[in-house]
Amino acid sequence: MVRGKTQMKRIENATSRQVTFSKRRSGLFKKAFELSVLCDAEVALIIFSPGGKLYEFSSSSVNKTIQRYQKDVKNRAIKQKPTEENIQNLRSETADLMRKIELLEDSKRKLLGDDLDARSMEELEEIEEQLQQSLISIRARKEKILAKQNKELRRKCEMVTLSLSIIPDLGALAQIKEAETALFIGPPEKRATN
Repeated sequence: MVRGKTQMKRIENATSRQVTFSKRRSGLFKKAFELSVLCDAEVALIIFSPGGKLYEFSSSSVNKTIQRYQKDVKNRAIKQKPTEENIQNLRSETADLMRKIELLEDSKRKLLGDDLDARSMEELEEIEEQLQQSLISIRARKEKILAKQNKELRRKCEMVTLSLSIIPDLGALAQIKEAETALFIGPPEKRATN
């Protein structure tokens, strides 16, 4: 016999409803048992019949599983629920960060020379002073880098001078004169025989 698709609505006939409840309850308990055995899961199943009768299944203890469930729900609620104090602190911190961002952006615009027409003479002098201080810092940094590079170059020059002092005196080598030899390279010349 071919089964048709069951409509998901209340079964009106009380006897049919009771038979369906009994069969489906048994199937649900069987699936819960299989899940607990196959997957080593802690399973608890509680069912109340339409008449108010309790049916339960548990892979360990229903009470133990329910306590574990309640503890887990409570811990999740504590972790997820920010306190009003935390929310207020976060709002305050956000407002402070927004003010700092605005000040930094304004400072950046000043240093880049944007919107100078709207600045007062005092603000322009302040910007000029900041730029002069920045130039002083940049020059000091450059001098420090150049001094380090000069020190390294001096060290290398001293090494080259030291290695040159090991080579024999070039002046003495220059005094050595060429000597004539009878060695001739090329085809032999024909000599006249007497």
